[in-house]
Order: sequence, then structure tokens, then C-alpha cells
Amino acid sequence: MEITLAIDAMGGDHGPHVIIPAALLALASDADLSIILVGLTADIESELKAQKANTGPRLRIHHASELVGMDESPQGALKNKKDSSMRVAINLVKTGVANACVSAGNTGALMATARFVLKTLPGIDRPAIAGVFPSRKGKTYILDLGANADCTAEQLLQFAVMGSMLVSCVEHKENPSVGLLNIGSEEIKGNEVVKRTGELLRASHLNFYGNVEGNDIFKGTTDVVVCDGFVGNIALKASEGLAQMMGRFLAEEFKRNWLTKLMALISMPVLKAFKKRLDPRRYNGASFLGLRGIVVKSHGGADSFSFLQAIHTAIEESRSGVLRRITEQLEIEHIQTQEALNVNPDNA
Repeated sequence: MEITLAIDAMGGDHGPHVIIPAALLALASDADLSIILVGLTADIESELKAQKANTGPRLRIHHASELVGMDESPQGALKNKKDSSMRVAINLVKTGVANACVSAGNTGALMATARFVLKTLPGIDRPAIAGVFPSRKGKTYILDLGANADCTAEQLLQFAVMGSMLVSCVEHKENPSVGLLNIGSEEIKGNEVVKRTGELLRASHLNFYGNVEGNDIFKGTTDVVVCDGFVGNIALKASEGLAQMMGRFLAEEFKRNWLTKLMALISMPVLKAFKKRLDPRRYNGASFLGLRGIVVKSHGGADSFSFLQAIHTAIEESRSGVLRRITEQLEIEHIQTQEALNVNPDNA
């Protein structure tokens, strides 16, 4: 299946110097891929020249005259930057020119622009950010990672549907398991929203495992973990901080004296394998789920290898039909949710 990606070439901390090499690597590895580089034509052409690459049928430039700064407010970017590389790339998805958009730009501005331009899928109140965490069993998908600080139980059910369909499509798992992030595994634990969400999930057609705790994310207890954006973003940042601290402590201990340095040298193959396994660059690429189009957000400080992973995520989502699967499942769950609400004693 041929795929066309609109890539915001100006986004992130490094812009074309990182994004264009990643785009060229993606093109070299996928003969059915085409890329539209969106941004300042002169800057893009300059980087292509430095990479000894040329435009052609599979690599085009679409000029955009404005940039969205990493510190700009979402409202300001939406109102004042109508020809930004970010917005133009999203517009290409809306008009059907591209199958998906990839950007390393300002997260808030990207979400606000994508929601305004693409709108949400039928049955979705709010889009959510889904990301991947490494686990003992491979990967754990978690959402929301920060788009929605406050959620209703019905919205969390929508997140569960979106996460489940994403894993089903991208990881090719027929019936992925879903966990609800909570302060305990018992059904009586949690606030009223979480308890109500548990009721809806138990009544749904999803493969609901039950409540999970923070350590279950890394155990790989479930394929998908659902939470509101307030909790999800804290979990994400805490995990990133822990990984950085562990790496720093390990380096300090191995540099302590000549004996530990020798041990480090002997252990180098194991250390390299350990670093590769936990390398956050391998998990780059957060999906904005619930929109009428595919948008993938790369980390702003991504290098070319990291940005390439975000491109791969966009390709896989485009080819797997994730938007169709989410829409179909939401129709099923809407009926189920209405039935659950009708039998609720509070509504009797």
C-alpha cells in the first residue's frame, strides 16, 4: 500500500538538520512511501543539498511561510500562524493529499491545530495522546499522556477503545488487554470517575483486565493502560526522570576507581545491550488519537534515529486502518454504554 506523509520539516529543536536525514532514511527503506516536506523552501533545499539528495516523485517540498515556536501558546499559533509548517502539513491530511502528518513541534499548538483542522471522529469527545513505554513483555501503550487533565468516565472509555484498536492494528494483536490505572487492583479503589470507568469497561466488549497500578506499566501486565492526562503525564515524566537517574548512577559507579573501570570494560557488551533495550529513542512517536486523520508527535529534542521511529509509527497507523477500526468499535461501545447507563440505579 502506497503511503504519503506530510512532515513538518521546521518543527522541534533541530528542524531540517534532523528531520530531513530521517525522512531520507525512511524513503530508502520503504519503496511505497512518499514524503512531502513542509516548511521554508530555502531551508529545506539547503539541507537536501547538504545530504546530497534531490526532490523527485517520492520527495516533494510544500512551502509554508511561518514557523510555530516551541514556546508559543496554542491559541496564538492557531490564530496567528495560519501558514505555519505545522498547520499546512495537517491541512494536507485533511484534503487527502497525505495519509498522515508527523511533527516534532510544540505539542500544545500541534494538538490545538490538529483538533481545529481535522475535528474529532464520531463518538469522540476529546482526542488523547497515546505513547509507548518499554516493559518486561515488550511494550505497553498508555493514554492519555497529557491532552486532557480532567476526564469523565465515558471519555476514559473512549480512550480505552482508541488504545485497544491502536494496539490491535499496529501490533497485530487480535484482542489486546486493557488496564485502568488506579491506586489499587480492587474494584472499590479509586475516585468516583475511576470507579465508574471500571463499570463501563467491565460492561464493554473490550478485553478489560481490571485495575492496574503504576508498576504494572513496566511489568507489561496489560497491552494498554488508560488514565486521564494529568496522571499520564506525571507517569511519563517520572519514568523519564528515573531512567536518566539510573543511567547517571550507573556511569558514576563504573567511574569510581580503576577496578570499577575495568569491570565496566568487561561488561561493555551487556551495558550496550541494556542501553539499547531502554533507549527512549526507540519509543519515540506519540499518536494523537480520536481525530479524523493521523497525526504523530515526535519528541522536540529528537535526533534522526528517534524521528525515524515517529515516521514508522505514522506509516504503520496509515496502513493498518486504525481510524476505521476505532470508529467501528466506538459504534459498538456506544450502544453498550447506553444500555449500562439505562440499568444504572441512579438513572432509574
